Amino acid sequence: MRTIHALTPQARIPATSARRQADQRRWIGSFIGLAVGAALLAAASAAQAFGFDEIAERAKGLAAKPYVAPPDNLPAELKQLNYDQMRDIRFKPDRALWRQERLPFELMFFHLGHYQTQAVRINEIVGGQARPVPFKREDFDYGKNSQLSPGKWGDVGYAGFRAHYHLNNDKYKDELAVFLGASYFRVLGANQHYGLSARGLAIDTVGGKGEEFPRFSEFWIERPDPKATTLTVHALMDSQRASGAYTFVIKPGAETVVETRVRLFMRAPVATLALAPLTSMYLFGENQPQKGDFRPEVHDSDGLMVASSSGEWIWRPLINPNGTLTTSFTLPGVKGFGLMQRDRRFASYEDTEARYEMRPSAWVEPTSDWGPGRVELMSLHTPDETHDNIVAYWVPAKQPAPGQPLDYSYRLHLQGEQQQRPPGAWAVQTRTGYSYAKLDKNEQQFIVDFEGPSLAALQPGAEVKAIASTNANGEVTEVNAYPNPVTGGWRMAVRIKQLRPGQSTELRGFLQTKQQVLTETWSLILPPQ
Repeated sequence: MRTIHALTPQARIPATSARRQADQRRWIGSFIGLAVGAALLAAASAAQAFGFDEIAERAKGLAAKPYVAPPDNLPAELKQLNYDQMRDIRFKPDRALWRQERLPFELMFFHLGHYQTQAVRINEIVGGQARPVPFKREDFDYGKNSQLSPGKWGDVGYAGFRAHYHLNNDKYKDELAVFLGASYFRVLGANQHYGLSARGLAIDTVGGKGEEFPRFSEFWIERPDPKATTLTVHALMDSQRASGAYTFVIKPGAETVVETRVRLFMRAPVATLALAPLTSMYLFGENQPQKGDFRPEVHDSDGLMVASSSGEWIWRPLINPNGTLTTSFTLPGVKGFGLMQRDRRFASYEDTEARYEMRPSAWVEPTSDWGPGRVELMSLHTPDETHDNIVAYWVPAKQPAPGQPLDYSYRLHLQGEQQQRPPGAWAVQTRTGYSYAKLDKNEQQFIVDFEGPSLAALQPGAEVKAIASTNANGEVTEVNAYPNPVTGGWRMAVRIKQLRPGQSTELRGFLQTKQQVLTETWSLILPPQ
C-alpha cells in the first residue's frame, strides 16, 4: 500500500447534458404548435440545471463563515478495521453505477474504514438535475469480516469513488480515475500503471505552522451519454482557510487529459497557496544510486520539468534527501510544469511487479493567465518505496483577499511513451561517480546525456560548448561536452566541489553553439552531505 509520507494527516467547464438537449427536442416536437411555450419551458429547465456555478456559490457561502469540521459519526467497528480487514471489503463490479445501462463509463465506490473515516457525499447529475447516490451495503462483499453489522449503520456514505472505461481494450473496463482521500486523485492513460497523484489544492506545505489538507466533501458526476468520450466530475472543496469549486472533464486515451476549472475563496491568508499540486515518490535512481537493492532505480517520477513564459525550459532531477529540502523557480509566468517519468525502459528498473517504466508523467498546462509566481519542489526523505516524498506545485505571487474569487484553469496531461518535451533537446539520463580520474574531497562528477532534434540537426564537426555554473556554495572544477556515438546525442561531463558540505548546492548546465542554446537547462540540487 502506498502511503503519503508527511503529506496527509492519515497516511470545464460544465458540459451541457446531451440527455437534456434530447429532452428539449422531444418537448418541442410534441408541442410544435406552442413554440413560444416550449421555448419558455426549455429556458426554465436550463436555468435550473446544476453545475459549476451552483457549486461555486456554495463555496463562496462556506468561505464567508467559520470553518465547520465534518462530523465524526463513523461506527466504531469501521474505525477499528486494520489494513487487511479493510482490503477484504470489496465493491461488487456487477453493482457498478451505469453498468445496467451499458454506458461507456461506470462508477464503483470505496467503503469507509481504517484510514478513510470521513464520508464524502456523492451525487449523480441526470438531465441537469442532481440526485444523491445513497450508500447500499448490498453493493459490497465484506469477505471474512463477519464481525461487522452493516444492517445497523444506515447511510454512512462513501470514502470516494473510481471511474472505469474501456481504456486498453473493448473487453474490459479498466480503472481510469480514482478520487479518494482529502483532495487527492489519480488518473491513467492507456497502458499506464498507477504512480503519482494529483491534488485539488495544498496549503502551507512549507512556511506555515503545519500543512493544511483541503478535502473534497461532495461530488457531482454527470451521467454520460451512450456515445460519450468524456466524463465530467464536479467537486466542492473545503478546509480551515479555503473553499472552492472544481470541474474535471476527463478525456481518456493514450494520453488522458483532464480539463480542470477552479474557483477558490480564501477564509484567511496562508503562507503557501499551492495550485495544481502533484505528489510522487523517488527512492533512488541513476543520479543517486543505492547499494544492496537488485533494482537499478525505484521511482514514480525522475524529474521536475518547467516551461517558463520567458522561453526557458528547466529539468531538475529528483533526489531523496536526508531531510526536507524545498527549492523553487521564480518565473514571470508559466507555460507548464510537471513531474515526469522520462525513463521508460524496463531495464532501468527490473521490477516485474511494480513496472515503474509504466508509471505516468503528469504535465500541468495552464489554460488561463496564472500571472507571475514560482514552481516549488518539496523533497522529503523516504526510507522505502511505500511513501510518497515529492511534491510540486505553483505558488502565485499574489493570493486573493478573503472572500475574493481566484479563477484559474489548466489541462492535466497523463502521459506515457509520448510525453511533453522541450523543443530543442533534453536530458535523458544523469549519472554520478568518478571514472578514471579520482575525485578530490567534497568533489562530485555528473555525466548528463542530451538528445533531441536540435542536436540531431547539427552538422558533423559542429562546435558545441557546455556551459555550467553553480551558486556561491560551489565551484565548477571541470566541464566538457562531446558527442555520444551510440545514441547520436551529446554528453556533458561536469565536476563540482561543494565548498560547505553541510549546505545544499545548485548546479546548472546546458549545451550551446555560437548561435543558439541547444538544450533545456539541467538544474541539479546537491543536498547537504
